[in-house]
Amino acid sequence: MGQIERFADLVVRAGVNVQPGQGVVIDTDTEHLEIARAVVEAAYRAGASWVETVWHDGPMQRSAVDHLSVEQLSRSRPWALARIEEWAAEGAASIALVGDANPHLFDGADPAKVAARRWDEAQARRRSLFGRMRWSVVAAPNAGWAEQIFGEPDVDRLWEAVGTAMRLDSPDPAAEWQQRSATLAARARQLDALELTEVRYVGEGTDLTVGLPANARWTGGGMIDGDGIPYMPNIPTEEVFTSPDRHRADGTIRVTKPMVILGQLVTGLKVDFKDGKIIDAYADEGADVVKAQIATDEGSSRLGEVSLVDRDSRIAKAGIVFRNTLFDENAGCHVAWGQSFPFAVEGGMGLSEEERKELGLNVSAVHTDVVIGGDGITVTGTGPKGTVEIIRDDEWVL
Repeated sequence: MGQIERFADLVVRAGVNVQPGQGVVIDTDTEHLEIARAVVEAAYRAGASWVETVWHDGPMQRSAVDHLSVEQLSRSRPWALARIEEWAAEGAASIALVGDANPHLFDGADPAKVAARRWDEAQARRRSLFGRMRWSVVAAPNAGWAEQIFGEPDVDRLWEAVGTAMRLDSPDPAAEWQQRSATLAARARQLDALELTEVRYVGEGTDLTVGLPANARWTGGGMIDGDGIPYMPNIPTEEVFTSPDRHRADGTIRVTKPMVILGQLVTGLKVDFKDGKIIDAYADEGADVVKAQIATDEGSSRLGEVSLVDRDSRIAKAGIVFRNTLFDENAGCHVAWGQSFPFAVEGGMGLSEEERKELGLNVSAVHTDVVIGGDGITVTGTGPKGTVEIIRDDEWVL
């Protein structure tokens, strides 16, 4: 079995854990045609009854941004949202193959128009279906991504790095991930037992205190759907995470990894928070697109996730910047502005959107992770049992 076939098998078996007779939806870019074909083959081999592929293409997306107005780009598409509802009702599994083939795709474009692209609406609805669909987001290697990392389109070298990070070099990658998932789940149980009310991140250029809602629950490794079937929302994953109280974030973060937002490279980013809201953002490159994104809606300037990652991560040990959020976020502690996770609060899946907001969970069309961890990062948690160290100098010590 070749590297692409091992990748596809892992995504289908450990990622969404396709069951016989189940439908599968695959979101992918045209750059990932060969990989998508392998995933489709693996899904049918696992017993899928149907597979639907939703294609995206960078140059076509740029054409829309160049020729349409903000109003046209942001026009609601009820049919797109209805299709997602039908997938959930059908019990489909959702696979997203991500990876920017061209990080400069939207260079020179109007940031407001880039932020207004309507597929964000569909993605927001899909996030609202957490718990109703098994889903997995996986980065797929391509020449453009390789060039971002190595300065040349060396896809073979990228596959080697991705294979290490995703444990494709082990005899049974799915079993390896089940073991890692168990370790992360144990950490989540430790944190739940502390009943934390806030966490604080301190590192070079970062000092951020974030409050947690009552009955907050931490998640690590994989998840289990309503039918008791385990799956992994992200591969690779090295994090333990929850959603914070949208009204309680104060301080400053320094983003320690380059990132791509709305197709544009962002470097040297610093963000200030007060009373839960982003009040300013600075960057060496890409500040305009950050400011455009956090102005998307009422919740886009507030946090939807806080996460803990230590140096034991496979991605951290790789010692390279993957320039892909899915990988780089698993190299260090991170936070995300935008949509919260309903399952992050006990009983949250059974609540309406308004009830979730009352508890402090955030609602937004965006969800953007930014890495603030690495060497020197220290994280403490405070609750009724006092303040405890969780991570010291990038090492899990709890």
